[in-house]
Amino acid sequence: MEYYTNRMSKLIESLQGLPGVGAKTAQRLAFHIIGMPEEKVTMMAESMIDARKNVCYCKSCQTLTDGELCPICSSEKRNKRTIMVVETVRDMVAYEKTDSYKGVYHVLHGAISPMVGIGPNDIRIKELITRLNGDVDEVIIATNSNVEGESTAIYISKLIKTLGVKVTRIASGVPVGGDLEYIDEITLMRALEGRKEL
Repeated sequence: MEYYTNRMSKLIESLQGLPGVGAKTAQRLAFHIIGMPEEKVTMMAESMIDARKNVCYCKSCQTLTDGELCPICSSEKRNKRTIMVVETVRDMVAYEKTDSYKGVYHVLHGAISPMVGIGPNDIRIKELITRLNGDVDEVIIATNSNVEGESTAIYISKLIKTLGVKVTRIASGVPVGGDLEYIDEITLMRALEGRKEL
């Protein structure tokens, strides 16, 4: 039995196509949109269309931007000789929020995962290697600490080492407030390897 009119059903179906949005969330969003003032809905729709048309990949680091270079790559204050490799734009933003890293980034837009058919040519490794022809002192690999992230880190480090560029991997370990008895062996091993003198 149909509960909604054709237009309402179409809106719910469109919203349900977004990642992480199930049927109930799509319904709530649809009701919220219908209850919004028309000018706000128009403004939201126009901003989505504008972003889709004009947001592209940064020529240097592959993050999303609406210019040729993103604000980080175009900044004179950033150390262009250090590149941190991350899987997603969200990972880059997370590091930026720490306000402790002053180099530049390279966004892979994924990780190597043969199980789902993602190989080295499906992510932006080729663009990273091209960047290393310039003056780069260090590449910091900051992929996730899961199987895909680890295999991506190993693959990239093997490629970069042949170019004579220093490659480092971020340390990962025990989260703040975590009990050691509940933490997996790989995390404990990485915490031990990444230890620092007090």
